[in-house]
Amino acid sequence: MTDKRIENINVDIEQAIITPNKLKDLYPLTENVIKTIAAGQQTIKRILAGEDNRILVVVGPCSIHDIKSAKEYAQRLKKLAYKLRDSLYIVMRVYFEKPRTTVGWQGLINDPYLNDSYELEDGLKQARELLSFIAELGLPAASEALDIVTPQYIQDLISWTAIGARTTESQSHRKMASGLSSAVGFKNGTDGNIDIAINALESVATPHNFISIDPDGHVAVVKTKGNTNTHIILRGGKKPNYDASHVRDYEQRLQKSGLPARIMIDCSHANSFKKAANQTIVLKSVEEQILAGNTSICGVMIESHLFEGNQKIPHDLSTLKYGVSVTDECLGWDKTEEILKEFANNVKKRM
Repeated sequence: MTDKRIENINVDIEQAIITPNKLKDLYPLTENVIKTIAAGQQTIKRILAGEDNRILVVVGPCSIHDIKSAKEYAQRLKKLAYKLRDSLYIVMRVYFEKPRTTVGWQGLINDPYLNDSYELEDGLKQARELLSFIAELGLPAASEALDIVTPQYIQDLISWTAIGARTTESQSHRKMASGLSSAVGFKNGTDGNIDIAINALESVATPHNFISIDPDGHVAVVKTKGNTNTHIILRGGKKPNYDASHVRDYEQRLQKSGLPARIMIDCSHANSFKKAANQTIVLKSVEEQILAGNTSICGVMIESHLFEGNQKIPHDLSTLKYGVSVTDECLGWDKTEEILKEFANNVKKRM
């Protein structure tokens, strides 16, 4: 008999995995975790509203690839966050999913063992366990929502969410973001296009309806209320866009669209030409703008790890360097601590 299969022709296998609720049962929220997440979400929303004049700092590894080094980083960052709490509100960057222009390692959730085994369920478990650990420390976490189903598994442990440059224009991501409990930052496009981020803010503020899964893993229609706790993230494009002239231009364009001028500067990516050391130049420019009276810059993002630089994922994973990024270049811990202390001390003058 002729094979008349007309669907899933290019699908090799479909494998059921743990449901969001069952994963949450494995790593339940404690009172301390709930307190950390709630305080983080509320504080960030107050910063965006201008009710808290501290600067939001999202800092941490470009991507999480090793749980042990991530926990060590979190423990160090918690101590620094406490020291600088008067002028900075520090949130750890905990990115588990990486977008790719073509192909490459797509992050800890997708491939937790860095060997193309794609044990996604293990990746989700590791991600939730790490986020729980960080929250128990009393440190809020930030992450990028790349896959539109993943938030069902871990979003209750996130205090700030990013939508990346490759997905800001995606209608699916805008709909998802309209239902998130955290504040959401939208990056300008990889080419520097800011209009797609401004359009995203308008879209996300309104209610949406879309198909996803519910906490028990059933296909469901999700109806959202809309999310007004949003802002743009300047990450550069064909050229950097963090300087005062660009910021003034974007302030005017946001106001013309009837949106509040709330801007975060990404010190990495195209703004630093993907050179970690250049992040210090960007941060210094942000500091100068703030001291000159700018009130629209509400936050900065910095890519940092235990040790500077980056590395390719080796075939022999035993040779992987501890605490060094496997994606973009990062500042080392010592430099991170140095520049954040200086930044905190100087922006305090404005306060």
